[in-house]
Amino acid sequence: MQITQSCAKCLYDKQKRNVQDEQYLQEIRTIIDGCDDHASAPYLVYLFNQVYEKHFGKLVSYKEIKKKYNDLVLSMEDVLKVRIEQASDPLITAFAFARVGNFIDFGAMDHVDEEMFVSLFEKEQLSQSDQKVMKSFLNQCERAKTFLLITDNCGEIVVDKLFLEQLHQRFPNLEINILVRGKEVLNDATQDDAEYVGISQYGKICTNGYPIAGTIYDMLPEETKEIFEKSDVILAKGQGNYESLSKQGRHIFYSFLCKCDLFTERFQVPKYSGIFVEEKN
Repeated sequence: MQITQSCAKCLYDKQKRNVQDEQYLQEIRTIIDGCDDHASAPYLVYLFNQVYEKHFGKLVSYKEIKKKYNDLVLSMEDVLKVRIEQASDPLITAFAFARVGNFIDFGAMDHVDEEMFVSLFEKEQLSQSDQKVMKSFLNQCERAKTFLLITDNCGEIVVDKLFLEQLHQRFPNLEINILVRGKEVLNDATQDDAEYVGISQYGKICTNGYPIAGTIYDMLPEETKEIFEKSDVILAKGQGNYESLSKQGRHIFYSFLCKCDLFTERFQVPKYSGIFVEEKN
């Protein structure tokens, strides 16, 4: 998705709030002004982070935050699993819960309200629009041989695991692959996180190769590109994956919560609304 002027301003303002250094901010401004039509917010932030490390050293680590939210949702796992299994359609309920997990996002938000997060599990349900997309999603999974889940955040990957469990039960012959970040970036999930929460039991883990909070196809390792291209159904979680993959002529399902003005305006929904869309090639 091409970056908008308002998004670029938001990215710059966030850097300005965090770092009061004129030389650094000038380099950030130069990156923004020089970006081409294909630049996405996750890619620009990746470039910003390289400039930051050049000036100030290593970025702030999110390892403790990641563990905190992985452990929080792991502590909820048994209760959520019972609710899923008792639902009229466990797979659809698991999908809805996995979308709630996208709330845990320290890229889009400075603070994650844990009470609001927990409360969303009581409210989340699929809209009429979601149900139409879900019908297409399930029909395609029925015919598919391979499925790729592109993950987003820690904590979220615990409910993604519950979703994959139900997907496997519904379509036991479906080969599942799971794409995570290649290196630490914000609170996004890496291979270590995938192993920690146990999602790796439902599919092969592959990575995007870099500390990028999105999926830049041209930068993917060759093995991951091959998995990507061979996947019959792709589900990408989170705003960052939508920003970096959409509008490229690929057939991808996207699932996320709208957590910033760019997304609420684009989809004409209130903040924290769930989105499920199918983009066809």
